[in-house]
Amino acid sequence: MGTWSAEPVGNDAAADFVGDLEDERGWSVVQAALTAATEAGPEIDSDDAEVALAAAEVVAHGLGRPTQDDAYTASIAQFVDRAGKPDAALVSLAAQAVAAAASPDGELAELWDDAGSDDLAEWRESITRLTASLSADR
Repeated sequence: MGTWSAEPVGNDAAADFVGDLEDERGWSVVQAALTAATEAGPEIDSDDAEVALAAAEVVAHGLGRPTQDDAYTASIAQFVDRAGKPDAALVSLAAQAVAAAASPDGELAELWDDAGSDDLAEWRESITRLTASLSADR
C-alpha cells in the first residue's frame, strides 16, 4: 500500500482517484466509487476501500465540511465548483461506503492493524472524523 498518511487522500489509489476528477463535471464517478464499496461490503479489497474513502472525502468537501485540506485535496474544490453540492442520497451513500471501507473484516483495516497500534489509531480517528462530517446534518 503506497500510503503516506491515515487521511482519506493519503495513499496512491486515493490520490489517483482525486486526480481523475479533473475532467469530471458531475457526481457520477464519485457515486460509482461509493456504490462499488457498498456492494463489496465487508470483504472489500484495500484499493477499492481507499478509493471509497477518497470519494467520501470529496462528498465532505461538497458539503463544506472537509476532513482533509492540503495539497492532495486542493483540486477537489475545483471539482465541487463544477459539480455543485451533493444531494442527500449521495451523502447517505458516502456514509455507507465509509462503513464498508473501514469494516474491521476488510483488507484495509487488516493492513492498518498490521502497521501497528499508533497507525491504526490514527486511521480510526480519520474514519471517525469523516463519518462525523458526513452525518453532521442528517
